[in-house]
Amino acid sequence: MLNIKTFVFNDVQVNTYVLSSANNECVIIDPGCYGKAEEKILDDYIAGAKLKVTKLLLTHCHIDHIVGIAHVEDTYGIGATIHPSGIEFLRASVGYASVFGFELERMVKAAGFFEDGDTITFGDACLKVIYTPGHADGSVCFVCEAERLVFTGDVLFAESIGRTDLPTGNFPLLMNSIKTKLFTLPENYTVYPGHGPTTGIGYEKMNNPFID
Repeated sequence: MLNIKTFVFNDVQVNTYVLSSANNECVIIDPGCYGKAEEKILDDYIAGAKLKVTKLLLTHCHIDHIVGIAHVEDTYGIGATIHPSGIEFLRASVGYASVFGFELERMVKAAGFFEDGDTITFGDACLKVIYTPGHADGSVCFVCEAERLVFTGDVLFAESIGRTDLPTGNFPLLMNSIKTKLFTLPENYTVYPGHGPTTGIGYEKMNNPFID
């Protein structure tokens, strides 16, 4: 069974997820930890649960979701895996950091790439990658079919959606991603977003005011 630990990190309140499965293997989704105190919170949990970090996954490469990449690389020897369409955000990460009030010691790089339809395995768990652009180039969601849940990054929130006024944002494309990629999932899927509380596919189909 998949164990999900949620941390809310940095001033933008990013949800960082640690997913652990059999043999205590785990993956980190969206390392938003910023500064020594938040890094210690993440490390203490991983050490206390005796987890082995096997992958670092990004739903997208906006700065608030990637400020902890260097720490994860340095501490666990695991680099970030992203969709290749998000690479330019990483290349410009130092500049984006200064604009949004963060500091990065170095430009972060991708250690690997996934594509739409790929599967990511750890322990006895499996996540399927679905490409969902619109909030940003390279945005993906991770679907766990066995446990009926999806990690949506900044594509879909509880009664809200990702903003489209940042570079590469595109409102019609975001709507298409939500309607054709997320709202085609079964309604009993739980949604774990990049910010805010969990929600459900069925609930958002009925109650999200941004989606007609």
